Formats: sequence, C-alpha cells, structure tokens
Amino acid sequence: MGTSTSTTGVRPASDVSAMTGFVGLLGLLAWIAICRSWPDIATALDLPGPRERMSGPHAALMGLVFACVPMVLWSVFVEKVHRNPSTGIDWSLARRRKRDTSVTWTKLGSLWITWMIIAALYCLGRWYWTDSYAFAIDVLATAVAPLVLLSVPYVVWLDRVMIEPRDHSWHFGAMLSGQAGWDPEQVKKHWRAWIIKGFFGAFMISIVPPGFAHIVDAELASLATDPVALGVLTFELLFVIDVQIGTVGYLVTMRPLDAHIRSGNPFLSGWLAALICYPPFVWGIVGNGLVFNYEQNTRDWGYWFAGNETLLWIWAGWLVFLTAIYAWATVAFGIRFSNLTYRGVITNGPYAFTRHPAYVSKNLFWWCSVLPFLVTSDSYVDAIRNSFFLLCVNGIYYWRAKTEEAHLLLEDAKYREYHAWMSEHGLLTAPLERLRRAIVPRPAPLAQPAE
Repeated sequence: MGTSTSTTGVRPASDVSAMTGFVGLLGLLAWIAICRSWPDIATALDLPGPRERMSGPHAALMGLVFACVPMVLWSVFVEKVHRNPSTGIDWSLARRRKRDTSVTWTKLGSLWITWMIIAALYCLGRWYWTDSYAFAIDVLATAVAPLVLLSVPYVVWLDRVMIEPRDHSWHFGAMLSGQAGWDPEQVKKHWRAWIIKGFFGAFMISIVPPGFAHIVDAELASLATDPVALGVLTFELLFVIDVQIGTVGYLVTMRPLDAHIRSGNPFLSGWLAALICYPPFVWGIVGNGLVFNYEQNTRDWGYWFAGNETLLWIWAGWLVFLTAIYAWATVAFGIRFSNLTYRGVITNGPYAFTRHPAYVSKNLFWWCSVLPFLVTSDSYVDAIRNSFFLLCVNGIYYWRAKTEEAHLLLEDAKYREYHAWMSEHGLLTAPLERLRRAIVPRPAPLAQPAE
C-alpha cells in the first residue's frame, strides 16, 4: 500500500480541536476538587449526610459525567460537529423522508441481540467476575434496562436523518431475519465495532474507581519535600485523567456527535498486537507474567537514587513529563478515544511531533522508572534478561503502532497526508524516518525496456 506525499508542506487539520479535550479536562479536575473539598462544602452549605471526601466508585463514575458533558456541549454548540459530512446525517431529511419502520425494527433487533451475545461472553469470561471487573459488570448490568428503553427513540430519531439508514447494524439484523441485501463485510464491520466496545469498555470502567479514590484521598501536606511521593502522586493523577477521558471515548460513540466508530481494525495482526497488552492476556505475558517479565529482582528509581536529592527531583520531573505526554495523547482525542478504531484523524497536540506519542512516552517511562538493568541480585543474567524482555515489550508496541497505521492508511486520505507530513517534518518521526531510509534504502525502480 503506497502513501501519498504532502504537496503543501502544511500539517493537515485535526478532526478534533485541542479545546474539546481541554474542556473535558477542566470538568474532570473541577469534580476532583469538589470531591476533595466536600467536607468543607457540606459544612458551609449545611448539607445533610456524611462530611467526608467523596472517593467511592459512584463518585468516580460521576467524574465521567463531568468530563463528558463539557466535551459534548463544546462539540455541538461551538464546533457544531453534528453538521459534519462525516456523520452521514442530513438533518433536512427529517422533514421530507417517510418513516421506514422495517429498517428501524431490524436495527433494534440487531442491537438487542448484539448486547445479549456480549452479555453471554461476559458470563463465559471468568475474569469478569473477579476483583475490579466485577464492579464494571455491575455497572453494565444496571445500565441494560435504561439502554434498551432509550435505544428505541434514539434509533427511530436517527433513522429519519441518516443518509443511509441501512448501516452495519441493519446488515447484521437483516442476516438474522433472513432479509435480502445484507453484506457480509458490513456484518464483520458491525462485530468489529461492538467487540471493541464490549472488551475495552468493561476494562476501562473497571479501572476508573481505584485511581480516582487514591487521588481524592491523597494527603498533600508532606509532598513538597518528597520528590518520590510527589512524583508518584502526579503519575497517578495523570493516569486518572487518561482513564477518565479514555472511558468517555468508549461510551460516547454516537453518530450525531461525529464520534461513531467508522471502522474497526480489519487486520488480525492489529487485534493480536492490541489485545496482548490488556487483561486477561497481559496477565500471563508482561510485568509479573511468565513470558516477558522485565521486573525480576528490580527496584524503582526512588530506591536507586535515594540520598541524591537533586537527581531525585530531576528524575521525578522527567517521569512526570513522560506521563503528561501519555495523558495528553488521550485528552487530544476528546470524545473519540478508543483502541483499534478509526474515528477521524488527530494531528494536533502531541500528534504534531510523532504519530504515536502515547506509545513512545509509555515505553520510555517503563525504561526510566523500572531501570531493568539495575538489579538487587547483582546478577548480570537478571539485568540482561530484564532488558531483553522490556525490549520485547517495546517491540510489541512497535508492531501495534504499525498495524494501526496500516488501518488508518487504508481508510482516510487525510491520514495518508498526515503520515507523509510526519515523515518529513515530525520532530521525532522525521529523524527516525531518515535513519530508516539510510539503513534500509528503497529499492531502485525497475529499468524501462528500450523502445
């Protein structure tokens, strides 16, 4: 597959503005501040109930609302994303199109059966009934009845204005009901999107409460003199931002917001590279797993640099910087973040410097925080093993990045232009691309036969 080259030398405009994620970030931080200050707020307003910080799981879920609502309002009322051609919506059709109830009921049946199948898969997956996953399943089970009820007016309303109401959901419903005209490729598209939402949605919800509780309950008094504690708490806050904004992205995949999943990654290699990085698969592979364990007999940076205050502050700042890039890479998506999907092209924020800022910063963070080449066993074997296996993990993320690029190059001319622009102008990408070309030069064109 070839890639186009940028003819203007200008980075393509992003499909999501920087302000979308920023207002969501402000909403989330405001809610965290309210939760931390709740004892004082409740006392000042003489409110009933306990006078303690709100750090429970329901408060964590409310953080999703505080992050989501500002982004949705900004997207609709300021950026007017509902008018984008990429929504596949023509709002004028509501006045002149005759209602086709057969299409609507086919889609509703498809949607409900899809949810039933996903629920059955949750039941079969033993890991969904343990630890934090159990919380996610409780949340989703509580949401089922409201979602079924709300899906009826939503689909009825949306079908009146969609340019092509027979979307991938209709094709799956038509297949199930034996109607003519359904396309197997559209059915695959339907299931790729819903497997992504089902798998990653449950995972994201499961990890929302722990980090949120830690941030709300944290005591700040002694942090100013402790670079390790301050650094760790800052990492956790940035990870909370990443998780909260990312979870909103999985939940708000709505066409009127132009946040729908336009396609799931069609490549098996892309799915393998992504899923290997998440539970339950990651439990037996990386970290403390038995395959790529890069933390054997290691201690963190705070242990190795103890006693050197200056180096501790410098290292904490460097790790905070890397984590901030990682969180920024999620915030830049606004309401469109999700793995394995094409939902538009992001070219601003950290994506102006490299195509994969989250992967670059995450992998550098692992090297700089774990320091796998320093071991408490004084064993060169442990140091070599740890370093080798972290390199293997880095390789998985490189593989994952390339499968994502292949998906987006296939889907969008704007991404092909962005990909080419980054190869020439990206702060990190361009030097690496020049190095790659020097090491692996492109083959010379075949000689043309003589006339």
